[in-house]
Amino acid sequence: MNTRMRCATKAGAASVLLVSLTACGGLLPGGSSDSAAPVRKGNDVKIGLLLPEKEATRYEKFDQPIIKKQISELTDGQGKFVYANADQDADLQNQQLQKMIDDKVDTVIVDAVDAHTIAASVKKAKDAGIHVIAYDRLAEGPVDAFVGFDNELVGQTQGKELVAALGTQGKKAKVVMINGSPTDPNAKDFKSSAQEELENSVTIAASYDTVAWKPQNAKANMQQAITKLGASNIAGVYSANDGMAAGVIAALKEAGVTKMPPITGQDAELAAVRRILTGDQYMSVYKPYPDEAATAAEMAVRIAQGRDIEFEALATGRTDSPTTKQIHTASVSVVALKRTNIKQTVVKDKIYTIKQICSDGYADACAEAGLK
Repeated sequence: MNTRMRCATKAGAASVLLVSLTACGGLLPGGSSDSAAPVRKGNDVKIGLLLPEKEATRYEKFDQPIIKKQISELTDGQGKFVYANADQDADLQNQQLQKMIDDKVDTVIVDAVDAHTIAASVKKAKDAGIHVIAYDRLAEGPVDAFVGFDNELVGQTQGKELVAALGTQGKKAKVVMINGSPTDPNAKDFKSSAQEELENSVTIAASYDTVAWKPQNAKANMQQAITKLGASNIAGVYSANDGMAAGVIAALKEAGVTKMPPITGQDAELAAVRRILTGDQYMSVYKPYPDEAATAAEMAVRIAQGRDIEFEALATGRTDSPTTKQIHTASVSVVALKRTNIKQTVVKDKIYTIKQICSDGYADACAEAGLK
């Protein structure tokens, strides 16, 4: 499992420029305190962004536009932004990264489809003098930095919430784990951290890794679990994200289940928020994408400009990958999203408006939850 310094703190989207240079005891070892001055560029930097897929709505709705806007603001509109989405195709993503190398971007932000497969392309970029920032998923290869959420905390939160929802059932409660993609290092962290919370309190009766995080694959995995255990014997379901939770719920409904057992999720997708309101899904994990995206954009611009002190001040933690040790890391915290705190999380942070959540027949559920 990746090791991360616990001094890594939540970065705020509106205040990333103001992170203290002495946070967690000062600059990272090996930072810009050396006597050699870094090469400086102006605002005419070129920043590339590679995102992995469109199944999760967050990438096109939040990450891409926030990063694009932040780069423009940080460069007074002079910086160039180049974007590509790989649609869950690791080979295509390697081609997209090669094109950005050919186009001579200054920094590329990479959210890897396959963390291992991308490693050779990351090295090519570094050999070409291009900075590489791993985003949301820790890519292998010589990345300059990693910006992501606290994966261990995500899994712990999901596991703890599921145990709490199952109450006093204890070890007799049979839980199914629908884990994320085996090619995503984040999924491994979510799974192991959730498992630590679950295994001493309930019985993990079945566990599946879900290819490409696809809801239809999660549905197929859940159907296998139902066949193995019987729908009525499943007390709860650990689903690693919201899209897969939809597949889990579909499988249970097809099996004749009318009252859903507690089902977890992650990403606070609009459909999941609505399912939480109606009781089909128990909880999700809200990850403040504006904070993560804004931090990644600023790190990309600052390292491209040669502003190493500002860059390192944004990355006060360290993370190890299978290929690279002590990677500069900015870690963003998360919060459990349940029926009781929708207004205090996704509404407050302007991810969704109450009108968006409560339209399309959800008015009664919203009223019951006090969303007005």
